[in-house]
Amino acid sequence: MPKMKTNKSVAKRFSRTGSGKIKRAAANRRHILTHKSPDRKRRLRVDTCILSKGDAKHIMRMAPYL
Repeated sequence: MPKMKTNKSVAKRFSRTGSGKIKRAAANRRHILTHKSPDRKRRLRVDTCILSKGDAKHIMRMAPYL
């Protein structure tokens, strides 16, 4: 059986937790930060957005060795 290829864009955007769940960073933190409040930007810094089981299944299909 040949090795499966990892979708590199998915591998850069998602990571695994210690318990095996898939996490992602919060959106809206890339540009136009001047009109966002410091509190809002601080909350967006935390990357504990855990994916649902259905979404995690799709991600694991694209990045099997994540």
